[in-house]
Amino acid sequence: MTVGAFLGIFALMFVLELPDKTMIATIVMSTRARPWSIVLGASAAFVAQMALAVAAGGALTLLPTRVKDFVVAALFIGGAIYLLLTREDDVEETGEREGQRERSSTRTREVATAFTVIFVAEFGDLTQIQAANFTVRTHQPLEVFLASSLAMIAVSFLGAFGGRLLQRVLPLQWIRRAGGVIFAVLGLYTLVNAVAS
Repeated sequence: MTVGAFLGIFALMFVLELPDKTMIATIVMSTRARPWSIVLGASAAFVAQMALAVAAGGALTLLPTRVKDFVVAALFIGGAIYLLLTREDDVEETGEREGQRERSSTRTREVATAFTVIFVAEFGDLTQIQAANFTVRTHQPLEVFLASSLAMIAVSFLGAFGGRLLQRVLPLQWIRRAGGVIFAVLGLYTLVNAVAS
């Protein structure tokens, strides 16, 4: 994998996670607990979820090429629909509800709670699906895992230490729409290639 492809995966995963419910949950938890505890717990949860996603993507690579391309196209288009049609209020409300589970306590408990909240919330999430997609497309699971995990860790830091400021500077709706358009383009491109082959 080229450095450009690695950075492209990192950038897309980072941008896709910004408007997500887990980002909102991280922001909320960081107002109730030590930010470093939230970063540690959330980062560990994201890395675990990226490992699961890459493993699932590895299993998808065993499918025949044409079937695999249709599955990937469907996942991209499904992601685009989710990003473009899900209301911001719903995402923020879900993230705040998840984040409210954190209660001030010992550092170990804060880390464990952040891990649990993010790990559960990330199951079947758009970034997890995207990591599986990248694994199928590139056939380079280690590189996808590293790029995706680093992006999620960066989002954990941003959410815990600067999330509220980011929301004032860059509306989450813009990020979601940009991600939706990118997914739609990738989905249609993959679908056209699958039909043409």
